Amino acid sequence: MFGSSQRGANAYAKVGLETGVVAASPHKLIVMLFDGALAAVRGAAGHMKAGEIEKKGRAISKAITIIEDGLRASLDKDAGGDIAVSLDSLYQYISARLVSANLANRVEMLDEVQALLTDLKGAWEAIGDSAAPPAKAAPVRTAYDSLAPRTAAYVSA
Repeated sequence: MFGSSQRGANAYAKVGLETGVVAASPHKLIVMLFDGALAAVRGAAGHMKAGEIEKKGRAISKAITIIEDGLRASLDKDAGGDIAVSLDSLYQYISARLVSANLANRVEMLDEVQALLTDLKGAWEAIGDSAAPPAKAAPVRTAYDSLAPRTAAYVSA
């Protein structure tokens, strides 16, 4: 009558994720991308072990999309220098391993990718938000209200 509880739970989860994304710092967004990629790789491994080829392919495609369109696309090679170039190469390698794991149906390749992503996420979390400059609060402007009571400014002698 009211639909499945799973659909309702998914709707709430989606709202929670969208709210988290809107409120997240750039640093937190990268951590969320790692979380998403890791969840997709874990899901792919489970589907691979269960022989669910279509679900495995979708999960691997999701992981590749997160890595390519999220993590890799967010790299600033000019500002990041050698580190960004190295990360770009590592993300490219991870994507290639995911494709190979999918084609060869090899769980150990997914395990390797999961280990790499876990290490990268741990390093990123260790950096913390300290890598980003603190946001400066905008000056508070108040409107002038000619009818509002004023405090007297007395000068003492």
